[in-house]
Amino acid sequence: MSRKPEPLAGRAISKTIKYIVCIFLAILSIMPFWIMFMNATRSTYEIQATSIALLPSTYLESNWKVFHGKSFNPLVGFKNSVIIAVFTTIVNIYFNSLTAYALVAYQWKLRQPFFSFIMAILMLPAQVSSIGFYQFMYRIGWTNSFLPLILPAIAGPGVVFFMRQYLLGALSIDIVNSARIDGAGEFYTFNRIVLPIMKPAMATQAIFTFVGSWNNLFMPLILLTDNKNYTMPIMVSLLRGDIYRREYGAIYLGLSLTVLPLFIVYFALSKYIIAGVALGSIKE
Repeated sequence: MSRKPEPLAGRAISKTIKYIVCIFLAILSIMPFWIMFMNATRSTYEIQATSIALLPSTYLESNWKVFHGKSFNPLVGFKNSVIIAVFTTIVNIYFNSLTAYALVAYQWKLRQPFFSFIMAILMLPAQVSSIGFYQFMYRIGWTNSFLPLILPAIAGPGVVFFMRQYLLGALSIDIVNSARIDGAGEFYTFNRIVLPIMKPAMATQAIFTFVGSWNNLFMPLILLTDNKNYTMPIMVSLLRGDIYRREYGAIYLGLSLTVLPLFIVYFALSKYIIAGVALGSIKE
């Protein structure tokens, strides 16, 4: 009589297959970035001859000279992008979390209409108001400034919606009431009690906000006309716009420099997202 396979052997085979699939998917995810980094070290001729290469070449220094030889400084663009993205993320996450907290922790008559109004704004594309926004910034003298790229992040309807939905399941109003009874102020309660509870949600939205602000090209291209204020996406777009000689190696180098901070932000905040998966509801 044939013996049935042992359950442990079946589990080991299933586990091995899962690992193989995960490794394969990880390689597929990493491959486009790896090819981009390798192309940053290759010449335009090599890229046109063979668009895919898994090993680096020797043209990284020459590509950097082409990138640096334009009418802008890539290091200044990198610094400008960091300033805009970091402050946009801080402003967006804090103030929209505060708005979401007000929608959950306070009882007031217009709470639901106010939330409906926020959702209505979420349906409007940003391009609809871009002309009026530029005219307003021009009249108050805020063109060629980082402020119009940072301050509008205070009102982020998508982040408010996400934070509100998270607080509805994770925040116990009894904790807030206990803090009020103990004499804690509203901002103290929010900063010391509510914000730590919201860490997984804040980390998730921080990644999305940072990536969106870092890759933003439309509004900076309209508002920033001084090359000292250019961001990295603007500089890369100017490289692609050279009709006489398009240096693909320099373009890939610019794209690689643009992507690196996104990796850093993701790996720095991913642990909070993973921790949020195992976060249970607050026990009374």
